[in-house]
Amino acid sequence: MMNLPEVGNGGGSGFPAVSVGNKKNKYQRMDSDAEDSQNHLEAEARNSRTRKYVMACAFFASLNNVLLGYDVGVMSGAVLFIQQDLKITEVQTEVLIGSLSIISLFGSLAGGRTSDSIGRKWTMALAALVFQTGAAVMAVAPSFEVLMIGRTLAGIGIGLGVMIAPVYIAEISPTVARGFFTSFPEIFINLGILLGYVSNYAFSGLSVHISWRIMLAVGILPSVFIGFALCVIPESPRWLVMKGRVDSAREVLMKTNERDDEVEERLAEIQLAAAHTEGSEDRPVWRELLSPSPVVRKMLIVGFGIQCFQQITGIDATVYYSPEILKEAGIQDETKLLAATVAVGVTKTVFILFATFLIDSVGRKPLLYVSTIGMTLCLFCLSFTLTFLGQGTLGITLALLFVCGNVAFFSIGMGPVCWVLTSEIFPLRLRAQASALGAVGNRVCSGLVAMSFLSVSRAITVGGTFFVFSLVSALSVIFVYALVPETSGKSLEQIELMFQGGLERKDGEVELGDAERLVRKEQEF
Repeated sequence: MMNLPEVGNGGGSGFPAVSVGNKKNKYQRMDSDAEDSQNHLEAEARNSRTRKYVMACAFFASLNNVLLGYDVGVMSGAVLFIQQDLKITEVQTEVLIGSLSIISLFGSLAGGRTSDSIGRKWTMALAALVFQTGAAVMAVAPSFEVLMIGRTLAGIGIGLGVMIAPVYIAEISPTVARGFFTSFPEIFINLGILLGYVSNYAFSGLSVHISWRIMLAVGILPSVFIGFALCVIPESPRWLVMKGRVDSAREVLMKTNERDDEVEERLAEIQLAAAHTEGSEDRPVWRELLSPSPVVRKMLIVGFGIQCFQQITGIDATVYYSPEILKEAGIQDETKLLAATVAVGVTKTVFILFATFLIDSVGRKPLLYVSTIGMTLCLFCLSFTLTFLGQGTLGITLALLFVCGNVAFFSIGMGPVCWVLTSEIFPLRLRAQASALGAVGNRVCSGLVAMSFLSVSRAITVGGTFFVFSLVSALSVIFVYALVPETSGKSLEQIELMFQGGLERKDGEVELGDAERLVRKEQEF
């Protein structure tokens, strides 16, 4: 007897019902797959828009840093013509070059309070305006005194811009790429240095009276683009929350984060941090920084210390006085000197790009190890070369190699990581003004090195000076090992908890501690 397939209650038709069900399930699976594919495409499109938007914000926010880099690079060559045109002395040369860093500390000090009052975005605009005014005064200066007036204005503008750009970018960037985007200011500093070197070489053929003026005037151009940038970039969401503009902050976070749940999570963390800030407003920020709690003291030691080490290892001496260093090695022709400095600028710019792509994947601390150890070796070898091998072809070649090596190792770690760390380790209430304090330490050390290099070199030789720098660089290796934490992969609020002991380490990995779990519970309720 033939076995018939089992049939369901198909209305008495006698046809199998099971095949209809199979087709229906098949179509449901196809619809589900199509919906998943569509959702995936929409997520990819949003991710792409988010990355492009944050990159545009980081790009425009970093334009002020081109001004600092350009000034550093162009002054190294322009001063050769200023000495001939305005007949300034060696002491005046040191004051002219080093004063920018000292003066910029006042801009950095003002920048913390200014950015808390008028916002990160408009502080960047103010920085560009002040610098433009100073650059214009320098370009037409008939005397050393007027040149210093322009230098003062330019320094204040640079201090404002250098301090606020990393803070702004850290506050708008998603956690997974914060290191990448926050290293943009250092990239633009290096780009500015390279442009300054190229400008020196390009205009060196003009008359002594005209060449240095055009070199300085070209520095106005980058700040013009900042006016356009103000139409593109938003205000920092963390500043908006501090001012009670939560809806505006959510709109910015929607543009700078890839998922809606991440937006709400970040917003909740920022609001919690802001609520803690409001509870502490009875104590002025500067009093808290000058008389810090143990947690804030640890943050200040790391932030202020890394900023000072960045400069006292002699990077500005290498950049500002690279023509003098190479002249000591044996290059005498001015055109060849300026051409050699272009090689230094290219090296510095290329290696900062490596750091940009490694800083989030490799981490901050490994890059600092490579950087500080490499700088120590290059500085020591440069000292040996200038002392024992100078004035010959071998000495010139090795000196140029070790100068390029020093700036390369600086750019791959100490240069960008310094600013990234300073912008992310402080709590929201203290971030702007604590970062300003770190920038002050950076500028003071830069100014002291730049203003004393020629005098110290005359006393103990250029080779001896770089031997001292190598010893200081060796100390920076110890500082990084002992005190600098790894902050890669953590939100700004989690980094604050890490300093408070709220993030625990287990088997080399960072896990959420009690403080963060309490935060999560509060958010659930």
